[in-house]
Amino acid sequence: MRLVLFLLSASLLAQQPVHIRVNASQKLGTFPSNWNLFGYDEPNYTYAPNGRKLIRELSALSSERVQIRAHFLLTTGDGAPAFKWGSTNVYTEDASGKPVYDWTILDRILDTYAQAEANPLVEIGFMPKALSTHPDPYVPIWKPGDKFDRYYVGWAYPPNNYDKWGELVFQVVKHAVAKYGKAKVEGWNWEVWNEPNGGYWRGTPEEYDKLYDATAAAVKRALPTTHVGGPATTGPASPRAAAFLKQFLEHCEKSGAPLDFISYHAKGRPDVTGGHVRMGISKELADTEAGFKIVESFPKFRKLPILLTEADPEGCAACSARVYPPNAYRNGTLYPAYEAAAYNGMLQLQERHKVNLEGILTWAFEFEDQPYFDGFRTLATNGIDKPVLNFFRMLGILTGGDRIQTQSDGAVGLDTMLTAGVREHPTVDALATRSAHGIAVLVWNYQDEDVAGPAAAVDLELDGLPKDTRHVLVRHYRIDQDHSNAYTVWKKMGSPQHPNAEQYATLESAGHLQLLDSPLWLASAGGKSRISFNLPLQALSLLEISW
Repeated sequence: MRLVLFLLSASLLAQQPVHIRVNASQKLGTFPSNWNLFGYDEPNYTYAPNGRKLIRELSALSSERVQIRAHFLLTTGDGAPAFKWGSTNVYTEDASGKPVYDWTILDRILDTYAQAEANPLVEIGFMPKALSTHPDPYVPIWKPGDKFDRYYVGWAYPPNNYDKWGELVFQVVKHAVAKYGKAKVEGWNWEVWNEPNGGYWRGTPEEYDKLYDATAAAVKRALPTTHVGGPATTGPASPRAAAFLKQFLEHCEKSGAPLDFISYHAKGRPDVTGGHVRMGISKELADTEAGFKIVESFPKFRKLPILLTEADPEGCAACSARVYPPNAYRNGTLYPAYEAAAYNGMLQLQERHKVNLEGILTWAFEFEDQPYFDGFRTLATNGIDKPVLNFFRMLGILTGGDRIQTQSDGAVGLDTMLTAGVREHPTVDALATRSAHGIAVLVWNYQDEDVAGPAAAVDLELDGLPKDTRHVLVRHYRIDQDHSNAYTVWKKMGSPQHPNAEQYATLESAGHLQLLDSPLWLASAGGKSRISFNLPLQALSLLEISW
């Protein structure tokens, strides 16, 4: 019955044009680059061929520097990548217990970022074997479909010597300054651990606070002007996660430990209902707001930068859709449409709570030598860009201009999204920016239910243009089933797992951001213009309008 009601409401919506008004004269401040952060579990994929290729593409998304975060930067091992695992072997000890530092693998990771002009968001973790209070077993055993009972092992435990741990952190920062220069490293963010309220930390909250103090002190001892923060907890809409974040901020308030930013995670919760995927955008937005409220409650910290160092539709990038059916959204256009609606919701929450949302990090990268489009949460597959990466290319076009006012009568309200998601009917909404000689407008048509539905007829009204302008030039980019979508092209090819050179080139081209039509000139009079177009369900349009 709910599906029938949804289809009926969607049909009625499609019969009435959605009117979106963009007012270029109403500036709302600079459009943020807070979306331009990415991360992944497997650090050793960084310097794999397709990892290097993707990092170059991430760096090219925007004029602002991308930040990249990875797990396992301090763990012991030979650097062999695996699902949800990696190692650098930075720290071992000799027979007498004296520290031995080896920067080879860590340098390969950081050098790859530096060569692409990307900044690392350095996650300080996890525990080297020689420093772990429970060193055996140490290497996790896990693959998609497994339980996590043998995953959180020796690397997740507190140090057996906090002084040695602090010295390790000091040496890491000192080495970075020597290799990349003080001026660059001053701009890095150093985050202490990951999700210490869950399996990633096999200690108590008090032991994490002690770890944080030792780590932050070591970072500042090496470079007082760089940025350190935490605690990178899971979504604070959960009472347990909220309690951990609160106790951490209380600790920092009392101890005076350095705290330059506050980090936590926000995740959605898709499921399968009625034979189709239903996204859980309300959960991700609820996590975001719950953290904002906690930060607000601490006057000392309420103006600090907030980094959502993982913000995603769900919680496991390496859990493929083949094994976990709710993750079937990942290859197609549902993923970028969701990201657009979630990002806009987070901006609205930031405005509501007057907090400093400095970073929203997408936990997705690539898995080397895995089947094409195997349903992992990735930005690219075997070097072929997925539709979601083109959403970030669209945001890159918006970034740098002044954000301007948009109003849509087809938008689902923020409070409804928080409590019920986007289920009764789609949300058709927009973001827009203005530069010296043009505006850019991003429009999306999103709903939680992954079912077929009608396109929205969009009537886009442009106001506040220069009054002496008689014509504007429109370039219309699109992500849908037929544009900026290598996945549908791959399926039409017969889903080859070994595409030949010609097929690969076709897929590579299909993965890039594409125009819907040829550029066109629109009449403009009195500072106004208008354009109408159909926007399919789970699709996005980016219109560049110049004069």
